[in-house]
Amino acid sequence: MNDIASGSWTLARDAEGLAWLTIDKPGTSANVLSSGVLAELDGLLAALERDRPRGVVVISAKKSGFIAGADIREFTGITDAASGYELIHRGQEVLNRLSRLPCPSVAAIHGFALGGGLELALACRYRVGVADDRLSLGLPEVQLGIHPGFGGTVRSVRTVGVRPAMEMMLTGKPVRAEKARRLGLVDRLVPEAELRSAARELLLAAPAPPPRRAPLVERLLGSAPLRPLVRHSLTGQVARRARREHYPAPYAIIELWARYGAHGDAALEAEARSIAQLFTTESSRNLVRVFLLQDRLKSAGGRSGADIRHVHVVGAGVMGGDIAAWSALRGFTVTLQDRAMELVEPALMRARELFGKRLRDPAQISAARGRLAADVAGDAVARADVVIEAIFESLEAKQELYGRIEPRMKPGALLATNTSSLMLEPLAAKLARPERLVGLHFFNPVPQMPLVEIVHAERTDPAVVQTATGFARRIDKLPLPCRSAPGFMVNRVLTPYMHEAMLAAQEGVPLPVIDAAAVAFGMPMGPIELIDVVGLDVAAHVGEIIARGLGRQGVEVRRLRELLAAKQLGRKSGQGFYVWRDGKAVKPAGAAAPAPPDLIDRLILILVNECAACLRERIVEDADLVDAAVVFGAGFAPFRGGPLRYARSRGVAAVVARLKELSARYGERFQPDPGWNAIERAVTD
Repeated sequence: MNDIASGSWTLARDAEGLAWLTIDKPGTSANVLSSGVLAELDGLLAALERDRPRGVVVISAKKSGFIAGADIREFTGITDAASGYELIHRGQEVLNRLSRLPCPSVAAIHGFALGGGLELALACRYRVGVADDRLSLGLPEVQLGIHPGFGGTVRSVRTVGVRPAMEMMLTGKPVRAEKARRLGLVDRLVPEAELRSAARELLLAAPAPPPRRAPLVERLLGSAPLRPLVRHSLTGQVARRARREHYPAPYAIIELWARYGAHGDAALEAEARSIAQLFTTESSRNLVRVFLLQDRLKSAGGRSGADIRHVHVVGAGVMGGDIAAWSALRGFTVTLQDRAMELVEPALMRARELFGKRLRDPAQISAARGRLAADVAGDAVARADVVIEAIFESLEAKQELYGRIEPRMKPGALLATNTSSLMLEPLAAKLARPERLVGLHFFNPVPQMPLVEIVHAERTDPAVVQTATGFARRIDKLPLPCRSAPGFMVNRVLTPYMHEAMLAAQEGVPLPVIDAAAVAFGMPMGPIELIDVVGLDVAAHVGEIIARGLGRQGVEVRRLRELLAAKQLGRKSGQGFYVWRDGKAVKPAGAAAPAPPDLIDRLILILVNECAACLRERIVEDADLVDAAVVFGAGFAPFRGGPLRYARSRGVAAVVARLKELSARYGERFQPDPGWNAIERAVTD
């Protein structure tokens, strides 16, 4: 039989009677299961039913991996539950057809098999994976406010059992090679060169090994008498992490299993109906939007920054040390400079801890440690491709440092600053080449926070901005192009949010009540706790710089001044607004008290109003980037889609009216920004 090519798929038969279904979606770096790709597969499966082979291998021709999942962009075209059900049901039917082929099938997996990609693999009788660190198998749909829809809620439980399957679906976290083998997600792990031969061996084995089933204890947990107990336990675990009204998807996953036990066609039909309903929720629509915003940031930079190999960081404090460690973890040669070795050593210790947590292979840990070296004298400045300054927020100190560093830098090197609030124009005033100064503003903690603000001034060379953007992508961060302005984007909008929280506390609202209100809205932590984490000295200093730069008169917070005078600086000193023990805030009783009626609007709308100002001033290019900045840089509730998305869903006119009410009651700081007029016109148009 001749090869059959069908857009994204090729069907070929070998001399042993095996059919090889190879996916290679044109024009993309990764395979995704769009409606068209699934329709093509359906046609090829029909051909295999008519002319039965000895076995079928599903394999990817992409270097990146197997299949990354469904085509998320198609989700934005779902208008109601009926159209969502139609999309999902079609996909289910194709994978059901694969699972019912009258011959054995095997998915040969390298790299990743995520979401719909893993669901397709689970529809095969066997799975073979490449035994390396790149293998990543997961069901991350919950991060989009939905759950698996192509049979994954059923087949994952049947294959590995309720507890492992629920852990994958409820957290969205992937599993790596050895754990995948141990769970039974893959039947065999082999070197990449042996992937095809291992798939062939499984199909030609006589007698064929039975398909994987969940262990007996997992099957017992899925029995009707025990399911209510397991359901109760799982629901409690989810409730500690996410509110049902904010994130309904994990609760829907549990309910599906509890009702149907991952058995029969009824379970698959219920899965399709459930995900179709979730598609229509505000939570899912916003989480899909956030995913696409992330994709937009990931696509920036291209091949720029490919020549950067050596990173030199000046300043071995928490930020500088962690930037250096992260860069070394991501494969760069890194040198770290400070005034004395005793200032560098704590950063090296933190780096070793990071390498131990993120890398499993002792050889990789050793290699990462070998890429990071102390350089107190700064000798490596002359050979570095990028020099990142991460010293304290002082214009004079930074200018003095640049005066010593710039003459020693090689011509093509970037000079980057991690300043969190100072504008680039005064920083560059004394440079011989001000056009090569760029902001690389990381967020704390560096290993966890995905965003980096790429700050440019009017004189910054666009090629320098592009190179800095490419470098941020190479260290697996999300680059946000940002104009030089007081506080840039993220700190600019966080400052009034934190300040308003302190003013509410000054008025007598208990600290835990303030924090609980923000967390109930969906923020990752409350603003008072955030101030303690940032450091009261840092928060106060950055706030002063931003207020001065914007020409604003601040309202003094007496308690902040008292704590600063007593050197009670927050988590790093063991006490700030809260006492800190073992890295956690000790919150006094009072969190259960009701919040004042205006509190959440005071906290959130003052932040949202500042976002409107940033858009009007074009600190970033458009409203989508405003939302991306505050979601990825400040943790703004992802299920709300970002602050401007939240304002639109609430109604721009209603937000402006509410700001006027708050302004009349609490002061001019709530006066609606003129930028709302353009936002309202854009919504109307």
